[in-house]
Amino acid sequence: MTALPLTAFPAGPVRQTLRTRREGAVLTVELNTPAEGNTVTDALLDDLLAVLQDQDPAVRVLVLAGSGDDFCLGGDRGEFGRHLAHDPTGSGIRLSGAKARRVCDALTGNPAVTIARVQGKAVGAGLALALACDLRVGSEDATFRLPELALGLPTAWGGLLPRLISEVGAARVRELVLTGRAFTAAEALSLSVLQKVVPAHELDAAVDAWAGPVVRRPPAALRVTKALLNSLSAGSRLADTSALDAELMAAVVAEVHHSRGIV
Repeated sequence: MTALPLTAFPAGPVRQTLRTRREGAVLTVELNTPAEGNTVTDALLDDLLAVLQDQDPAVRVLVLAGSGDDFCLGGDRGEFGRHLAHDPTGSGIRLSGAKARRVCDALTGNPAVTIARVQGKAVGAGLALALACDLRVGSEDATFRLPELALGLPTAWGGLLPRLISEVGAARVRELVLTGRAFTAAEALSLSVLQKVVPAHELDAAVDAWAGPVVRRPPAALRVTKALLNSLSAGSRLADTSALDAELMAAVVAEVHHSRGIV
């Protein structure tokens, strides 16, 4: 329904979980496991890290998209269970959490302007990936949710919480995290989770409207301006504890599974 057309990706490296398209100075990276709702797995994180680390310096805009009906349904909880079955102390979850932090930091600190193209559901880690981007456009039917607490998990993935508080404000984030309720694209716009909302069929045009002017900017000025914006926004996150995300997630998940007799 709202997926990018398959024919839009005629070339690009073949990866297990992603498709890519390069058009001049614009690189589109599409999460491409629609049957699983583009859930975040270690394989997806590895593929994203590989793309971001190998990114051509000539890329001025990076678009993060999702195939199928939903942008991303969050983390793969089944993989958490497999990690704990292998090591009940949670070492696999810590490693996965460290990858998540590197991916989100690579999006935020990317020398290119990053644009999240969101349709359908963006849940948990999916919301974190979108929030790590500079610009975020969503379809009118997009919805967002932070279900971690209801699942017995801390909201500690990829630096999501400090970014969300910085963009939205502590009081509103507290309500969204503690209730875990879904919120619409219209509310996401009012909260600055999104900067633009359009009908689903206009998503690509909205991305192009942002990307067009950016690619015409002098590259040095673009890099410096983005670095300045990141530095200034980081000043509002002096108490950022997201470096502990992986440890917190591993400790809580291991404890929950142990208390329930799962491992």
